[in-house]
Amino acid sequence: MAWNQPGQNNPWGRRPGQGGGPDLDERVKSWQRRLESLFRPGGGRGNESRSLFILLGVVALAVFILSGFFQIKAAEQGVILRFGKLVDIRQQGWGWRWPWVETVTKVNVGSVNSSEYKSRVLTSDVNLVDLRFAVQYQISDPKKYLFAVNNPESTLSEVSEMSIREVVGRSELDNVLVGKTRPEITRRAKELIQHTLDNYNTGLTITTVNLTDVQVPEAVIPSQRDANKALADQERFVKESQAYANSIIPVAQGAAARMQQDAEAYKSQVTAIAEGQTSRFLQLEQAYSQAPEVTRRRLYMDTVESVLSRAHKVLIDSKAGGSSGGNMFYLPLDKLLEKANARADGDTASVSTGRDDGNSASAQKNEPDSVTVEARGRGDR
Repeated sequence: MAWNQPGQNNPWGRRPGQGGGPDLDERVKSWQRRLESLFRPGGGRGNESRSLFILLGVVALAVFILSGFFQIKAAEQGVILRFGKLVDIRQQGWGWRWPWVETVTKVNVGSVNSSEYKSRVLTSDVNLVDLRFAVQYQISDPKKYLFAVNNPESTLSEVSEMSIREVVGRSELDNVLVGKTRPEITRRAKELIQHTLDNYNTGLTITTVNLTDVQVPEAVIPSQRDANKALADQERFVKESQAYANSIIPVAQGAAARMQQDAEAYKSQVTAIAEGQTSRFLQLEQAYSQAPEVTRRRLYMDTVESVLSRAHKVLIDSKAGGSSGGNMFYLPLDKLLEKANARADGDTASVSTGRDDGNSASAQKNEPDSVTVEARGRGDR
C-alpha cells in the first residue's frame, strides 16, 4: 500500500498537506518562475529582477578583476605569457594581468639550487675512480631558462658529467685523491660547465663545484697496481736508455772529431812535405842547371853523409893520420856512437811523424848492433 493513500503515514512522520512548508516540487517551480521573470519584459517583479542581475554582474566583474592581481617576491621574477607568447618580465612587487588570457610564471632567481651526481671516471694514468660531486647553480635569465632549452635540469646533469669526465680524464690519480690539487680540478670543471651552458643558452649560472667523495673501486685495485708497476718499469727503462745514449753519443762524437782532426793533420803534413820536396827539387834543378858538376858532387856527398850517419861503423884512414901502421889510434867510440844514435833517433821520429813506410826502421833493425872498426892502410884501396 502506498504511503500517500488515506490512512497511511509518510516516511517523514507527517501526513500530506499538514505543516512542514511547501514540498520540493513547489520550490522548484518557484525558482523557475523567478528566472523566467528576469528575462520577460514588463513582468510584475521587473525591478527586483533587474537589481539581482546587476548585482550578479558586479560580483562577477569584481571576481574577474581581483583574479588578475599577482605578487612577485624579492627573489623572483615573473614571466607574463599571453596565449603562450612572452609579453613581459616583471620584477618584485604587485601586478595585474588579464585573467584567462595571460598567465604568470614565477621563477626564483635568488636561491641557490644544488644537484649531486655520481660517475665512474678513467684518469690519464689509466685508473678508475668513483666520484661524487655537487653542482650549485642559480637561474640568471628566466627567458632562456623557460624557452631556450627543453629541460634545463637534464641538460645541466649531462653537461656536468661530461665536464668532470674531461677534467679528471686529463689528471692523474694522485692529483684527484690529494686534497691540495682538488681546487684546481673543480675550478677547471666549473669553467667548462659554465662555458658549455652558455653555448646552450640555458640561463643558468654555476656558483660552485665540489668533489664530495673520491674512491677507487675495489675490483680494479689489483689491475691498477699492475698497470702502475708497468708504467714504473717503462719509465725506468726509458731513463736507462737515455743514460746509455748520453754516455755513448759523446764518446762516439769525440772519436769522430779526433779522427777528423787526425785526418786533417795528416793531410796538412803530407801536403807540406810534398810541397817542401817539390820546392827543394825545383831549387836543385835550378842549381844543377847553373853548375852541374858542383851540384852533382854536392848531392853525392850529402847522400854518403846521410847513409854513413846511420851506420854503426868507424872508418880509419891510416895514411891520413900521418903515422905508421904500428901506431894505435885512440877513438872516443862511445861519444861517436851516442852522436850517431842521436841522429838516428831524430831521423826515425821525423819519419814516423811523416807516416813513412817503415823502410828506414827495417833497415836499422837489419844493421848489426856491434861496432866494426876497419883499418885501412895505404894499399887497402
